[in-house]
Amino acid sequence: MSHACTGCGACCVAPDIAALDKPLGLACPHLGPDHRCTVYERRPQVCRDYQPDELCERIAAPTLDARVARYLAHFGLTDEAATARDSGLTSRAALLARHGVTPPR
Repeated sequence: MSHACTGCGACCVAPDIAALDKPLGLACPHLGPDHRCTVYERRPQVCRDYQPDELCERIAAPTLDARVARYLAHFGLTDEAATARDSGLTSRAALLARHGVTPPR
């Protein structure tokens, strides 16, 4: 069954997106204030391949923060996302470096 994108923005905040060096639970730097991608025509393949599914309907909520919280809770990632957010770091490479791990090239 095909699902239409609701334009809620949760898929641009909740998951980590390695192609953009975007950590779990932090907004993609290309997410605009209208919850739309500002580099849509140049977005990475992982974003192009994403297809809305029933999860989009299950996490529906009035605010982006609430939708993201529901997404993270669904996958049991609330604590991990809080750690990433509280670290103050904005990229996976910075998070790995903080733990003494050199990111692959």
